Amino acid sequence: MAKQKKSDFFQRVSIRNTIFIYFTVSALVMLLLVGVSIYGRLEEQLSAVVRKENQTVINQVNLSMDTYLRTVMKLSDSLYYGIIKNVDLLAKEETVNSEMTLLYDNNKDAVSNIALLSKDGELLTAVPAARLKPDLDVTREEWFKDTLEHPENLHFSMPHVQNIFDNSENQYRWVITLSRAVEITEGTSTAQGVLLIDMTYSSLQYMLDNILLGDQGYLYLISSGGGLIYHPKMQLIDVGLEEENIKAASTYRDGNYRETWQGKERDIIAKTVGYTGWKIIGVVPEQGFTLNGVKTQLFMVFVVAFFLFLLAVINAYISSKITAPIKELEKSVNALEAGELDTDIDIGGSYEIQHLGRSIGEMARRIQVLMEDIVAQHESKRKSEFDTLQSQINPHFLYNTLDIIVWMIENEQKQEAVKIVTALARFFRISLSKGKSIIPVGDELEHVRNYLTIQQKRFKNKFTYRIQAADEVLNLASLKLMLQPLVENAIYHGMEFMDGDGEILVKAELKDGGLCFTIADNGLGMTEKQVEGLLTGETKSSSGKGSGIGVKNVNERIRLYFGEGYGLTILSEPDEGTAIKIRLPAVSYKELLEHEGA
Repeated sequence: MAKQKKSDFFQRVSIRNTIFIYFTVSALVMLLLVGVSIYGRLEEQLSAVVRKENQTVINQVNLSMDTYLRTVMKLSDSLYYGIIKNVDLLAKEETVNSEMTLLYDNNKDAVSNIALLSKDGELLTAVPAARLKPDLDVTREEWFKDTLEHPENLHFSMPHVQNIFDNSENQYRWVITLSRAVEITEGTSTAQGVLLIDMTYSSLQYMLDNILLGDQGYLYLISSGGGLIYHPKMQLIDVGLEEENIKAASTYRDGNYRETWQGKERDIIAKTVGYTGWKIIGVVPEQGFTLNGVKTQLFMVFVVAFFLFLLAVINAYISSKITAPIKELEKSVNALEAGELDTDIDIGGSYEIQHLGRSIGEMARRIQVLMEDIVAQHESKRKSEFDTLQSQINPHFLYNTLDIIVWMIENEQKQEAVKIVTALARFFRISLSKGKSIIPVGDELEHVRNYLTIQQKRFKNKFTYRIQAADEVLNLASLKLMLQPLVENAIYHGMEFMDGDGEILVKAELKDGGLCFTIADNGLGMTEKQVEGLLTGETKSSSGKGSGIGVKNVNERIRLYFGEGYGLTILSEPDEGTAIKIRLPAVSYKELLEHEGA
């Protein structure tokens, strides 16, 4: 059903629109394929560029952080090797404090506190802090213990609120503490101590904030033990509103990884920060590598729409150029279909269309010749059939007439026989009519009058007849020997077995713009089946003397000569008589002769 509907649709669409649709659809498909291919290629290149840029960003952040940490580590080296290690704190405590204050002032943007503690947790000197918090035993702090247990390392704590100094200016400040074991000289003895540098968390945060990897990527920082040092959503993570895949990130070595987190694919870039063991983790969601921005999508839609518009214009022009000659050729073919065989066939366009136009023109000429031949053959066949039908009628009538003459001679009615022979001679004179098939109405009526004279004698005046015709119809054209077979049937079918006197009326008149003949009798009439039999040649005379082919032949002759719109109509009922109507065109006999002669 769908296939049929599709076929009907394309049958209703013009060839121009069909070519336009096919070209546009094909171009659109190719445009989409090329667009998808280019889009995929651009997306792939973009992904490579973004990965490369993200890697560069991570490296730059790592370099900045490494520089920052090295600066703090150099500060600790300067404090230790330049001040603490070679100075007697008992003798030069003020000198140490002033030099530490100088170094602090030079680095106070990145450093919150600098302090020197003994192994017993006593605050020896501090800048700018004044003292430790009361009742605080530093020796119990984990960072203090780790520092003394691993004197060879520098120790970095997790971000925390500074909580050991009693200084209102430094309260509630987030710091990351760098601690290291140092050797303290006091007089002639040396002892272990701890150097503490509180790095401001804000300086570290400043380096990492607003770092974006692509449109939606970000980075965070973890310690070597998997502790979260920095995250753009640090506060949300602290209160449990957000989560991060820190456990997996702590296992990554430097490089690129692909992971699934909370049902979404994302790329991971891991980079270790120098001496600390910290790791910078870059996170780029999968959609961060795609051309999915609203502006990009609108641009792609605009590009596709623009190229589609250009393709539509080009296709419209091409289809018009291709189909214009075909449309002109179609007009010529429509004229041929309308019967205008002498129409000039338009020949234009490509070679194939020109060849088609020439072929159609040649075909039209051949059809015209063939039609002329067919008309000539049809005319010859029609005349042959007409002559055959006429030859069927003449012997039939001659047989009946000779039968009458024989009967009269046998009954010694010589005068009547002479009269009948005279009527027969006149009858055949009109029948011959120099071989013409068309005669004037007056001659046809005279012909049937001679026939009725003969038949009236044959039936011993058993019937009477009347012939009525206005002068205006006598010179009109009539088919020869048309009325005689019908009158014959009126006699044999209607009069032969009547008890009373029969009447036959032959009438010619102009009616409804045509020539109308009426042959009516008051005979026995016929059934509907008998009427149909007369027109098909199946009804026979009850006496067996009629041929039964007269009415059929007359009807066929009329239609052969004048066309299907003319012929016989029979109206009859049993015991009511019969009326046969003949309809011919009202044409002057002379005009018809001139037309046939032309």
